[in-house]
Amino acid sequence: MKTLVIVSHPDVQGSNSQQFLKESLPVSEDITYHHLETTYPDENINRQAEQALLVAHDRIIFQFPLYWYSSPPLLKKWQDEVLTEGFAYGVGGQALVGKELGLVLTVGIAEQAYQAGGAEQFALSQLLIPYQAVANKVGMRFLAPFAIHQFQYMTEREQQALLIRYQQYMTLPDLSLSARVNWFIEQLEAEADSFEMDQVIDVIEDLQLEIDEMRLHLNYGGR
Repeated sequence: MKTLVIVSHPDVQGSNSQQFLKESLPVSEDITYHHLETTYPDENINRQAEQALLVAHDRIIFQFPLYWYSSPPLLKKWQDEVLTEGFAYGVGGQALVGKELGLVLTVGIAEQAYQAGGAEQFALSQLLIPYQAVANKVGMRFLAPFAIHQFQYMTEREQQALLIRYQQYMTLPDLSLSARVNWFIEQLEAEADSFEMDQVIDVIEDLQLEIDEMRLHLNYGGR
């Protein structure tokens, strides 16, 4: 599986979160890091080159800071100019069918603010529906968004757990809970000396939280 990480950030060098994510990417021929503002400082997007990149990859990731409930403007311009009729949709527009679209978001506000009754009043999943609609329009499978809330307040332990989850999002063909657990076990067996016990505990706690949330959902849905 080949992954294309399309990053949009007007000051990527000055962003601690974006630099952390860039350094966290595994060194692999199967992962392409593509920062739009660096590639197109004049915002003159090369449509053919961008479409060729999309065709050459299986999982497409939009990575950006959440600005006013959306992306920075260059990513929107990229969508308008690259996802054209005859390529992404319409007659003959089958180039993206069967590929995956994922989102990696950095958010400056706490996670609990994004819910009914919270400060923002809407869940993040609701605000990101336009991207899900794009995926549906062009025949892509929409992945559950990967949201990073308040990176600046994360402890070193939390950042290490984030690194593991981010690498999984970039590389695992199957993002199910069982697949991520198996990946983590394989990494532990292969590189046990490089993992600190705190990292192991954090990842296990994250996985347990997901299991608990699924149980609550199943219990609620069964009533």
